[in-house]
Amino acid sequence: MTYQEFKEAVTGYAVKNGIADYELYYEGGWSDSVEIYKEEVKGYSTEESMGVCFRCIVEGRAGYASTENLTEEEARSLVLRALENAGSIESEEESFIHKKGDDYAVCPKEDSPQPSGAELVEAALSLQKELYQADSRVTDGTQAYMSYSSYKYALCNSNGLDLEDEFSMAGCYGIALVEKDGEMYDGFENKREKSLQAFKLKEIAETAVEEAVSTIGAGSVPSGKYTIVFSNKAMATLLATYSSVFSAEMAQKGMSLLNGKEGEKIAADCITIIDDPRYRDSMVKRTFDGEGVAAYAKSVVEKGVLSTLLHNLKTAAKAGVKSTGNASKASYSSVVGVSPFTFYIQSPEERPEGEKENHSKVPEALFRKAGDGIYVKELMGLHAGANAVTGDFSLSAKGFLITEGSKGAPVRNFTVSGNFFELLKDVEVLGNDLEFIQGKFGSPSILVRDIAVAGQDA
Repeated sequence: MTYQEFKEAVTGYAVKNGIADYELYYEGGWSDSVEIYKEEVKGYSTEESMGVCFRCIVEGRAGYASTENLTEEEARSLVLRALENAGSIESEEESFIHKKGDDYAVCPKEDSPQPSGAELVEAALSLQKELYQADSRVTDGTQAYMSYSSYKYALCNSNGLDLEDEFSMAGCYGIALVEKDGEMYDGFENKREKSLQAFKLKEIAETAVEEAVSTIGAGSVPSGKYTIVFSNKAMATLLATYSSVFSAEMAQKGMSLLNGKEGEKIAADCITIIDDPRYRDSMVKRTFDGEGVAAYAKSVVEKGVLSTLLHNLKTAAKAGVKSTGNASKASYSSVVGVSPFTFYIQSPEERPEGEKENHSKVPEALFRKAGDGIYVKELMGLHAGANAVTGDFSLSAKGFLITEGSKGAPVRNFTVSGNFFELLKDVEVLGNDLEFIQGKFGSPSILVRDIAVAGQDA
């Protein structure tokens, strides 16, 4: 059966069984990918995934059931399983099926053609060739990867909602391995675009190789407190790691120190954090969330003040506010949670002209302002070294010394420690180099003083 046929079958069985409040959620997609090693195809894969989740509310209790089989019999079984689950769940928490009435944005239709398998392989081979040509020291172990994916999200419910979002994107990354005096150094660069043709392969390769080459001869640093310039990707990594603290669900569970802080100062004046489901450069643009609420751009932090936490219908009801349209599902079969869409610290270049003064700084200008310190390019060990509840972190890092206002020698094998909440308050200046990781979390470079570093004498 097609999704449309299955949806009609599920709706029919829900009505037949007297279910007045229900929702059908769908996720589906496919991805073709190729990996290149030693200028040959190491692997080519095609993956498809699809699933639906039926949720019903009976006498105030929610029941879930999910499947990957779109058949008439499974439509009937799905409804009956959810109905049975609703009868067995004991919970005092109220559940909701969203009503009609929202104004939904319309995303532009995709116009990039789907590449053939041969085109995907050719693009990946071209990237691998560029990696080897970027530097004579590039050696075996260097790899290139190229993919093209397409996704669809859909939701319909008993209140008349019938929504669909579709998008596609190309992805690539290059891993460069460089050898010098028997030592190996690696560098990495990845990008997402609407089409294979949009990738600047030479630039991607040179960036990956330069990252590897720049670490040759890296030493450590003495322990102490330093002025730190966190690179855009390093700060975006921190934002991604601590993004759950902006979730009302986590706050209401006592797992975020931002609980009850709306309207209070939580960051420096230069910090504005945006959640935008249709950010202009994002490959993933959404018009509705995991409950069918219209998704929209909002300032979560505005000039240092916490404007709102991120809500779904349940957390919003508890807080006595409207949902921010941030209901999410980790997969089609998951229960409803909360998460951001495209979540980023706004860079000065995106602000109105009157707000750019004394803020718009390229990374080199941040080095000059720092004087002496450390430029942290990459943070590692976030799963073990970062506590989202307390905000504390102690993370392995690598980067460069900042000496007399300029980027100096490479350094590694040191640890950066601090607290995310205090870090937000202590940001002195932002760069204008907004960059995203995971296609979802973004930040410009930032300058912060008096950060604890454990180095070679720790």
